[in-house]
Amino acid sequence: MKASMPDPTKPARAPKSPERPARGDARARAAKAAACGDARDRGDGGDGGDGEIASIRRVRDALLAWYDAHRRDLPWRRTRDPYAIWISEAMLQQTRVETVIPYWERFLARYPDVESLAGAAIDDVYAVWTGLGYYSRARNLKAAAESIVAEHGGALPNDVDALQQLPGVGRYTAGAVASIAFDREAPIVDGNVVRVFARLEDIREDIAEKAIVERLWALAACLVRGPRPGDLNQALMELGATLCTPKRPDCGACPVRAHCRATAVGDPESLPRRTKRTAVRPMRAVAVAIDRGGRLLAVRRPETGLMAGLWELPGGVLADGEEAKDRAPQILHEAVGLEVRELECIGRIEHVFTHRRLALEVFRAKALPGARARITGFTAHRWLEPDALLALAHAGSTRKALTLLGLCDEPSARAADAAARRVR
Repeated sequence: MKASMPDPTKPARAPKSPERPARGDARARAAKAAACGDARDRGDGGDGGDGEIASIRRVRDALLAWYDAHRRDLPWRRTRDPYAIWISEAMLQQTRVETVIPYWERFLARYPDVESLAGAAIDDVYAVWTGLGYYSRARNLKAAAESIVAEHGGALPNDVDALQQLPGVGRYTAGAVASIAFDREAPIVDGNVVRVFARLEDIREDIAEKAIVERLWALAACLVRGPRPGDLNQALMELGATLCTPKRPDCGACPVRAHCRATAVGDPESLPRRTKRTAVRPMRAVAVAIDRGGRLLAVRRPETGLMAGLWELPGGVLADGEEAKDRAPQILHEAVGLEVRELECIGRIEHVFTHRRLALEVFRAKALPGARARITGFTAHRWLEPDALLALAHAGSTRKALTLLGLCDEPSARAADAAARRVR
Protein backbone atom coordinates (compact mmCIF):
# COMPACT_ATOMS: atom_id res chain seq x y z
CA MET A 1 0.00 0.00 0.00
CA LYS A 2 1.31 3.44 -0.87
CA ALA A 3 2.45 5.44 2.14
CA SER A 4 0.41 8.54 2.83
CA MET A 5 1.19 11.80 4.55
CA PRO A 6 -0.55 12.56 7.86
CA ASP A 7 -3.89 14.23 7.13
CA PRO A 8 -3.73 17.71 8.70
CA THR A 9 -7.52 17.98 8.55
CA LYS A 10 -7.86 15.02 10.89
CA PRO A 11 -5.80 15.68 14.00
CA ALA A 12 -4.37 12.64 15.66
CA ARG A 13 -6.34 11.75 18.76
CA ALA A 14 -4.29 12.54 21.83
CA PRO A 15 -4.18 9.84 24.49
CA LYS A 16 -6.74 10.19 27.25
CA SER A 17 -5.42 12.02 30.24
CA PRO A 18 -5.00 9.66 33.18
CA GLU A 19 -6.87 10.43 36.37
CA ARG A 20 -3.56 11.05 38.05
CA PRO A 21 -0.88 13.03 36.22
CA ALA A 22 2.05 11.15 34.78
CA ARG A 23 4.98 11.04 37.15
CA GLY A 24 7.18 13.10 34.78
CA ASP A 25 4.51 15.76 34.32
CA ALA A 26 3.98 16.09 38.05
CA ARG A 27 7.70 16.49 38.54
CA ALA A 28 7.88 19.06 35.74
CA ARG A 29 5.05 21.09 37.30
CA ALA A 30 6.73 20.95 40.68
CA ALA A 31 10.02 22.12 39.18
CA LYS A 32 8.30 25.00 37.39
CA ALA A 33 6.49 26.06 40.54
CA ALA A 34 9.72 25.87 42.50
CA ALA A 35 11.58 27.91 39.89
CA CYS A 36 8.96 30.64 39.88
CA GLY A 37 8.65 30.51 43.65
CA ASP A 38 12.42 30.69 44.17
CA ALA A 39 12.62 33.67 41.86
CA ARG A 40 9.85 35.45 43.75
CA ASP A 41 11.49 34.69 47.07
CA ARG A 42 14.76 36.27 45.90
CA GLY A 43 12.89 39.41 44.89
CA ASP A 44 16.00 40.89 43.27
CA GLY A 45 14.30 41.86 40.02
CA GLY A 46 17.45 41.47 37.92
CA ASP A 47 18.56 37.88 38.42
CA GLY A 48 15.45 35.83 37.92
CA GLY A 49 13.58 37.66 40.69
CA ASP A 50 10.02 38.87 41.05
CA GLY A 51 10.43 41.78 38.63
CA GLU A 52 11.91 39.54 35.97
CA ILE A 53 9.22 36.89 36.35
CA ALA A 54 6.46 39.50 36.28
CA SER A 55 7.99 41.02 33.16
CA ILE A 56 8.12 37.67 31.41
CA ARG A 57 4.53 36.83 32.36
CA ARG A 58 3.32 40.16 30.94
CA VAL A 59 4.46 39.28 27.41
CA ARG A 60 2.42 36.07 27.23
CA ASP A 61 -0.86 37.44 25.83
CA ALA A 62 0.91 39.76 23.41
CA LEU A 63 3.05 36.90 22.09
CA LEU A 64 0.07 34.63 21.48
CA ALA A 65 -1.94 37.38 19.76
CA TRP A 66 1.01 38.19 17.50
CA TYR A 67 1.56 34.50 16.73
CA ASP A 68 -2.09 34.03 15.76
CA ALA A 69 -1.83 36.92 13.31
CA HIS A 70 1.66 36.42 11.87
CA ARG A 71 2.82 32.82 12.22
CA ARG A 72 4.26 31.17 9.15
CA ASP A 73 2.20 28.45 7.47
CA LEU A 74 4.49 25.47 8.03
CA PRO A 75 3.35 21.93 7.23
CA TRP A 76 4.05 20.49 10.68
CA ARG A 77 1.79 23.17 12.15
CA ARG A 78 -1.15 21.70 10.22
CA THR A 79 -1.07 18.40 12.08
CA ARG A 80 -1.40 17.24 15.68
CA ASP A 81 0.23 13.90 14.90
CA PRO A 82 2.91 13.53 17.62
CA TYR A 83 5.11 11.43 15.33
CA ALA A 84 5.10 14.04 12.54
CA ILE A 85 5.83 16.82 15.06
CA TRP A 86 8.69 14.83 16.58
CA ILE A 87 10.27 14.28 13.14
CA SER A 88 10.03 18.00 12.40
CA GLU A 89 11.71 18.93 15.67
CA ALA A 90 14.59 16.52 15.01
CA MET A 91 15.10 17.91 11.50
CA LEU A 92 14.91 21.55 12.58
CA GLN A 93 17.88 21.24 14.91
CA GLN A 94 20.69 23.32 13.35
CA THR A 95 18.83 23.42 10.01
CA ARG A 96 16.81 26.20 8.41
CA VAL A 97 13.04 25.86 8.05
CA GLU A 98 12.98 26.25 4.26
CA THR A 99 15.55 23.46 3.95
CA VAL A 100 13.63 21.09 6.21
CA ILE A 101 10.20 21.28 4.52
CA PRO A 102 10.87 19.02 1.49
CA TYR A 103 12.89 16.57 3.59
CA TRP A 104 10.12 16.34 6.18
CA GLU A 105 7.51 15.71 3.52
CA ARG A 106 9.65 13.06 1.82
CA PHE A 107 10.56 11.37 5.12
CA LEU A 108 6.91 11.07 6.17
CA ALA A 109 5.92 9.77 2.75
CA ARG A 110 8.52 7.01 3.15
CA TYR A 111 8.03 6.41 6.88
CA PRO A 112 4.50 7.58 7.80
CA ASP A 113 4.50 6.18 11.35
CA VAL A 114 6.70 4.89 14.14
CA GLU A 115 6.38 1.25 13.06
CA SER A 116 7.59 1.88 9.52
CA LEU A 117 10.63 3.81 10.78
CA ALA A 118 11.46 1.21 13.42
CA GLY A 119 11.41 -1.56 10.80
CA ALA A 120 13.52 0.31 8.21
CA ALA A 121 17.12 -0.47 7.33
CA ILE A 122 19.43 2.25 8.60
CA ASP A 123 20.99 2.73 5.15
CA ASP A 124 17.52 3.41 3.73
CA VAL A 125 16.88 5.98 6.49
CA TYR A 126 20.22 7.61 5.73
CA ALA A 127 19.36 7.73 2.02
CA VAL A 128 16.16 9.69 2.71
CA TRP A 129 18.08 11.95 5.10
CA THR A 130 21.01 12.64 2.73
CA GLY A 131 21.57 16.37 2.41
CA LEU A 132 20.30 17.39 5.84
CA GLY A 133 23.61 16.62 7.54
CA TYR A 134 24.17 15.72 11.20
CA TYR A 135 23.33 12.08 10.45
CA SER A 136 23.32 11.19 14.13
CA ARG A 137 19.81 12.70 14.15
CA ALA A 138 18.61 10.09 11.66
CA ARG A 139 20.35 7.30 13.56
CA ASN A 140 18.77 8.44 16.83
CA LEU A 141 15.31 8.73 15.25
CA LYS A 142 15.44 5.11 14.15
CA ALA A 143 16.78 3.92 17.52
CA ALA A 144 14.07 5.91 19.31
CA ALA A 145 11.38 4.47 17.03
CA GLU A 146 12.56 0.97 17.94
CA SER A 147 12.30 1.87 21.64
CA ILE A 148 8.83 3.34 21.18
CA VAL A 149 7.61 0.15 19.50
CA ALA A 150 9.26 -2.11 22.08
CA GLU A 151 8.45 -0.16 25.23
CA HIS A 152 5.47 2.10 24.47
CA GLY A 153 3.31 0.04 22.14
CA GLY A 154 4.18 2.19 19.13
CA ALA A 155 2.78 5.41 20.65
CA LEU A 156 5.06 8.36 21.39
CA PRO A 157 5.21 9.02 25.17
CA ASN A 158 3.29 12.12 26.21
CA ASP A 159 5.36 13.35 29.17
CA VAL A 160 8.76 14.98 29.32
CA ASP A 161 10.53 12.38 31.47
CA ALA A 162 9.55 9.46 29.24
CA LEU A 163 10.43 11.39 26.10
CA GLN A 164 13.88 12.16 27.45
CA GLN A 165 14.55 8.45 27.89
CA LEU A 166 14.43 8.02 24.09
CA PRO A 167 17.73 8.06 22.14
CA GLY A 168 18.56 11.53 20.87
CA VAL A 169 15.76 13.30 22.76
CA GLY A 170 17.11 16.01 25.02
CA ARG A 171 15.56 18.66 27.19
CA TYR A 172 14.53 20.94 24.32
CA THR A 173 13.05 18.26 22.05
CA ALA A 174 11.13 16.67 24.92
CA GLY A 175 9.63 20.03 25.85
CA ALA A 176 8.75 20.87 22.26
CA VAL A 177 7.02 17.56 21.56
CA ALA A 178 5.24 17.46 24.94
CA SER A 179 3.90 21.01 24.59
CA ILE A 180 3.08 21.09 20.86
CA ALA A 181 1.76 17.54 20.40
CA PHE A 182 0.26 16.91 23.86
CA ASP A 183 -0.48 20.40 25.21
CA ARG A 184 1.76 19.89 28.24
CA GLU A 185 3.12 22.90 30.13
CA ALA A 186 6.67 21.97 29.20
CA PRO A 187 9.29 24.71 28.68
CA ILE A 188 11.73 24.95 25.80
CA VAL A 189 14.97 26.86 25.37
CA ASP A 190 16.70 26.92 21.97
CA GLY A 191 18.86 29.53 20.26
CA ASN A 192 15.89 31.67 19.30
CA VAL A 193 14.44 31.58 22.81
CA VAL A 194 17.81 32.41 24.37
CA ARG A 195 18.07 35.49 22.17
CA VAL A 196 14.53 36.66 22.98
CA PHE A 197 14.96 36.21 26.74
CA ALA A 198 18.45 37.76 26.81
CA ARG A 199 17.09 40.90 25.16
CA LEU A 200 13.81 41.05 27.06
CA GLU A 201 15.60 40.83 30.40
CA ASP A 202 18.86 42.52 29.33
CA ILE A 203 20.96 39.53 30.37
CA ARG A 204 24.58 40.53 29.84
CA GLU A 205 26.31 37.54 31.38
CA ASP A 206 27.72 34.71 29.27
CA ILE A 207 24.72 32.64 28.17
CA ALA A 208 26.84 29.48 28.31
CA GLU A 209 27.32 29.77 32.07
CA LYS A 210 25.41 27.09 33.96
CA ALA A 211 23.62 29.57 36.22
CA ILE A 212 22.43 31.60 33.22
CA VAL A 213 21.27 28.47 31.38
CA GLU A 214 19.16 27.47 34.37
CA ARG A 215 17.86 31.02 34.72
CA LEU A 216 16.67 30.92 31.09
CA TRP A 217 14.94 27.57 31.66
CA ALA A 218 13.27 28.98 34.79
CA LEU A 219 11.94 31.93 32.76
CA ALA A 220 10.66 29.55 30.07
CA ALA A 221 9.00 27.38 32.72
CA CYS A 222 7.16 30.35 34.20
CA LEU A 223 6.08 31.69 30.83
CA VAL A 224 4.71 28.39 29.51
CA ARG A 225 2.23 27.99 32.38
CA GLY A 226 -1.31 28.69 31.18
CA PRO A 227 -3.46 28.06 28.11
CA ARG A 228 -1.96 26.96 24.80
CA PRO A 229 1.55 26.04 25.97
CA GLY A 230 2.49 24.57 22.59
CA ASP A 231 1.49 27.74 20.74
CA LEU A 232 3.29 29.85 23.34
CA ASN A 233 6.52 27.92 22.79
CA GLN A 234 6.16 28.20 19.03
CA ALA A 235 5.46 31.94 19.35
CA LEU A 236 8.75 32.39 21.23
CA MET A 237 10.69 30.54 18.55
CA GLU A 238 8.83 32.35 15.77
CA LEU A 239 9.66 35.72 17.29
CA GLY A 240 13.35 34.84 17.45
CA ALA A 241 13.38 33.45 13.92
CA THR A 242 11.55 36.28 12.18
CA LEU A 243 11.86 39.54 14.16
CA CYS A 244 14.30 39.15 17.07
CA THR A 245 17.06 37.99 14.73
CA PRO A 246 20.80 37.93 15.51
CA LYS A 247 21.52 40.86 13.20
CA ARG A 248 19.30 43.90 12.56
CA PRO A 249 16.31 42.85 14.73
CA ASP A 250 13.02 44.43 13.65
CA CYS A 251 12.22 46.01 17.00
CA GLY A 252 9.56 48.28 15.50
CA ALA A 253 7.38 45.29 14.60
CA CYS A 254 8.04 43.36 17.82
CA PRO A 255 4.86 42.68 19.82
CA VAL A 256 6.74 42.80 23.15
CA ARG A 257 9.05 45.77 22.53
CA ALA A 258 7.39 47.74 25.35
CA HIS A 259 8.74 45.13 27.81
CA CYS A 260 12.20 44.74 26.22
CA ARG A 261 14.93 46.03 28.49
CA ALA A 262 17.67 45.76 25.85
CA THR A 263 15.60 47.91 23.49
CA ALA A 264 15.21 50.48 26.27
CA VAL A 265 18.98 50.50 26.75
CA GLY A 266 19.40 50.84 22.98
CA ASP A 267 21.62 47.89 22.03
CA PRO A 268 19.54 44.71 21.57
CA GLU A 269 21.83 43.52 18.78
CA SER A 270 24.70 43.17 21.27
CA LEU A 271 22.84 40.37 23.05
CA PRO A 272 23.06 37.51 23.82
CA ARG A 273 26.70 37.32 24.86
CA ARG A 274 28.90 34.27 24.69
CA THR A 275 32.45 34.88 25.88
CA LYS A 276 33.74 31.32 25.71
CA ARG A 277 34.06 29.87 22.22
CA THR A 278 35.10 26.29 21.51
CA ALA A 279 38.27 26.39 19.43
CA VAL A 280 38.07 24.84 15.96
CA ARG A 281 40.96 22.39 15.64
CA PRO A 282 42.75 21.97 12.29
CA MET A 283 42.89 18.46 10.85
CA ARG A 284 44.71 17.14 7.75
CA ALA A 285 43.81 13.96 5.90
CA VAL A 286 43.96 12.18 2.55
CA ALA A 287 41.23 10.53 0.49
CA VAL A 288 41.85 8.40 -2.59
CA ALA A 289 39.43 7.55 -5.40
CA ILE A 290 40.64 4.03 -6.23
CA ASP A 291 39.39 2.86 -9.62
CA ARG A 292 38.88 -0.84 -10.40
CA GLY A 293 37.25 -1.38 -13.78
CA GLY A 294 35.28 1.86 -13.63
CA ARG A 295 34.10 1.38 -10.05
CA LEU A 296 35.30 3.21 -6.97
CA LEU A 297 36.05 1.76 -3.57
CA ALA A 298 33.79 3.17 -0.85
CA VAL A 299 34.25 2.45 2.86
CA ARG A 300 31.92 2.94 5.78
CA ARG A 301 33.10 4.63 8.97
CA PRO A 302 32.52 3.18 12.46
CA GLU A 303 29.19 3.87 14.20
CA THR A 304 30.85 6.20 16.72
CA GLY A 305 33.05 9.24 16.34
CA LEU A 306 33.34 11.84 13.60
CA MET A 307 31.06 11.16 10.59
CA ALA A 308 29.82 7.99 12.29
CA GLY A 309 28.30 5.40 9.95
CA LEU A 310 28.85 7.44 6.79
CA TRP A 311 30.39 6.30 3.50
CA GLU A 312 33.51 7.90 2.06
CA LEU A 313 36.56 7.38 -0.12
CA PRO A 314 39.30 5.42 1.69
CA GLY A 315 42.08 7.38 3.36
CA GLY A 316 43.22 8.57 6.74
CA VAL A 317 44.55 11.33 8.94
CA LEU A 318 47.95 12.94 8.41
CA ALA A 319 50.23 13.72 11.33
CA ASP A 320 51.96 17.08 11.61
CA GLY A 321 54.80 17.36 9.10
CA GLU A 322 53.69 14.38 6.95
CA GLU A 323 53.46 14.89 3.19
CA ALA A 324 50.20 13.62 1.72
CA LYS A 325 51.66 11.98 -1.40
CA ASP A 326 54.41 10.23 0.56
CA ARG A 327 52.03 8.93 3.22
CA ALA A 328 48.99 8.05 1.07
CA PRO A 329 50.23 4.62 -0.18
CA GLN A 330 50.96 3.45 3.37
CA ILE A 331 47.61 4.77 4.64
CA LEU A 332 45.79 2.81 1.93
CA HIS A 333 47.74 -0.36 2.68
CA GLU A 334 46.91 -0.09 6.38
CA ALA A 335 43.25 0.91 5.93
CA VAL A 336 42.08 -1.25 2.98
CA GLY A 337 44.99 -3.61 2.27
CA LEU A 338 45.53 -2.34 -1.26
CA GLU A 339 48.53 -1.29 -3.30
CA VAL A 340 47.77 1.18 -6.07
CA ARG A 341 49.39 2.59 -9.19
CA GLU A 342 49.20 5.92 -11.00
CA LEU A 343 48.63 7.82 -7.78
CA GLU A 344 47.84 11.41 -8.73
CA CYS A 345 47.03 14.41 -6.52
CA ILE A 346 43.93 16.20 -7.80
CA GLY A 347 43.80 19.01 -5.27
CA ARG A 348 42.62 19.95 -1.83
CA ILE A 349 39.23 20.74 -0.31
CA GLU A 350 38.36 22.27 3.04
CA HIS A 351 35.38 21.41 5.18
CA VAL A 352 34.35 22.72 8.60
CA PHE A 353 32.74 20.43 11.13
CA THR A 354 31.37 21.68 14.45
CA HIS A 355 34.77 21.86 16.15
CA ARG A 356 37.19 20.83 13.41
CA ARG A 357 38.46 22.31 10.17
CA LEU A 358 39.45 19.59 7.71
CA ALA A 359 42.00 20.09 4.96
CA LEU A 360 41.58 17.03 2.72
CA GLU A 361 44.13 16.15 0.03
CA VAL A 362 42.29 14.29 -2.75
CA PHE A 363 44.01 11.70 -4.97
CA ARG A 364 43.09 9.46 -7.87
CA ALA A 365 44.66 6.00 -8.35
CA LYS A 366 44.10 2.61 -9.98
CA ALA A 367 43.91 -0.69 -8.15
CA LEU A 368 46.26 -3.47 -9.22
CA PRO A 369 44.57 -6.22 -11.27
CA GLY A 370 42.72 -8.72 -9.08
CA ALA A 371 43.08 -6.55 -6.00
CA ARG A 372 40.77 -7.35 -3.09
CA ALA A 373 40.16 -4.93 -0.24
CA ARG A 374 40.80 -5.97 3.38
CA ILE A 375 39.48 -3.18 5.56
CA THR A 376 40.82 -2.14 8.96
CA GLY A 377 39.07 0.54 11.00
CA PHE A 378 36.01 0.62 8.75
CA THR A 379 32.82 -1.45 9.05
CA ALA A 380 32.08 -2.23 5.39
CA HIS A 381 33.27 -1.62 1.84
CA ARG A 382 31.81 -1.70 -1.67
CA TRP A 383 33.03 -1.20 -5.23
CA LEU A 384 30.50 1.21 -6.71
CA GLU A 385 29.68 3.42 -9.64
CA PRO A 386 30.12 7.07 -8.59
CA ASP A 387 26.36 7.68 -8.75
CA ALA A 388 25.77 4.75 -6.40
CA LEU A 389 28.20 6.21 -3.89
CA LEU A 390 26.33 9.51 -4.03
CA ALA A 391 23.12 7.64 -3.18
CA LEU A 392 24.64 6.42 0.10
CA ALA A 393 24.83 8.55 3.25
CA HIS A 394 28.01 10.62 2.99
CA ALA A 395 29.50 13.71 4.58
CA GLY A 396 29.87 17.06 2.89
CA SER A 397 33.64 16.55 2.70
CA THR A 398 33.15 13.43 0.57
CA ARG A 399 30.76 15.28 -1.72
CA LYS A 400 33.31 18.06 -2.18
CA ALA A 401 36.02 15.50 -2.95
CA LEU A 402 33.86 13.84 -5.63
CA THR A 403 33.09 17.26 -7.11
CA LEU A 404 36.81 18.03 -7.28
CA LEU A 405 37.31 14.70 -9.06
CA GLY A 406 34.64 15.66 -11.62
CA LEU A 407 32.31 12.86 -10.49
CA CYS A 408 29.34 15.02 -9.45
CA ASP A 409 28.02 18.46 -10.38
CA GLU A 410 26.85 19.82 -7.04
CA PRO A 411 29.28 20.35 -4.13
CA SER A 412 26.59 19.50 -1.55
CA ALA A 413 23.78 16.94 -1.42
CA ARG A 414 21.42 19.69 -0.27
CA ALA A 415 22.21 21.78 -3.36
CA ALA A 416 21.74 18.71 -5.56
CA ASP A 417 18.36 18.03 -3.97
CA ALA A 418 17.26 21.64 -4.50
CA ALA A 419 18.40 21.51 -8.14
CA ALA A 420 16.47 18.27 -8.71
CA ARG A 421 13.31 19.81 -7.24
CA ARG A 422 13.67 22.84 -9.54
CA VAL A 423 13.85 20.52 -12.56
CA ARG A 424 10.76 18.63 -11.43
